[in-house]
Amino acid sequence: MTRQFPSSLALVGILAFSYVLNGHAAGQRGRGGAPAQVPSGPAPQHDLSGVWTARNPPGVRRSFANTFTDPRTNPPALTAWGEARLKEAKESNSGKFTLAETNDPVLTKCYPPGLPRIYFHPFPFEIVQTPRYTLALYEYDHVVRRIYTDGRPVPKDPDELWMGTSVGHWENDTTLVVETVGFNEKTWLDRIGHAHSNQLKVTERFKRVDLGHLTIDITMDDPKALAKPWVAETLYYELRPNWDLQEISCSGDYLEFPAFEK
Repeated sequence: MTRQFPSSLALVGILAFSYVLNGHAAGQRGRGGAPAQVPSGPAPQHDLSGVWTARNPPGVRRSFANTFTDPRTNPPALTAWGEARLKEAKESNSGKFTLAETNDPVLTKCYPPGLPRIYFHPFPFEIVQTPRYTLALYEYDHVVRRIYTDGRPVPKDPDELWMGTSVGHWENDTTLVVETVGFNEKTWLDRIGHAHSNQLKVTERFKRVDLGHLTIDITMDDPKALAKPWVAETLYYELRPNWDLQEISCSGDYLEFPAFEK
């Protein structure tokens, strides 16, 4: 099917406003603008494959949009280092700073969003499974993750990468547990500006609830930035079997938006 997305200039506006899971038009509409049809049936075993889009189930609402827990009632516990780095952040997503003032590395430098911030970009992702690894292909900026599922251990001395090095194993027939380490320090954990160090470890639990629904539970551990592990609210996704990923690129004209001109 074909889905229309804005130009890269309009994309800046998309990234600047709050990501609301319940109102995401691409998640609600299907071919020809009709309501999206979600496949029904039991969850297949050891299979997460398909194109997934964020969509809260009925009765589930998030009153916060740019971070993983309610910043008013359940903010992450930060170390002194983490607090100092947060004070340096000038995030524009809540309107606190303008696009001309922000130091958000995604908006000002076209840096990859990193993990787990990638989940706040309101575009679908696709999971492709092979015998050795599982690929997570994110529509935003062609981000690709290779999650090794061949039995190898989590590396003890990994290279420092944008998305880290990911190793996964099946906990049961429907839940893939993924541990990711080896991050550089150039990304934010969320859109508010919570920083992380190269000691960050992200644990994701991908659960195929049934044929058409997926949940992701995320825990962030970073002894340098977080005083205790940060456990995110559950993220919810629906399967879109007729969708193909489109091309969303942080290209040169993205940075030529007037707010960024020097």
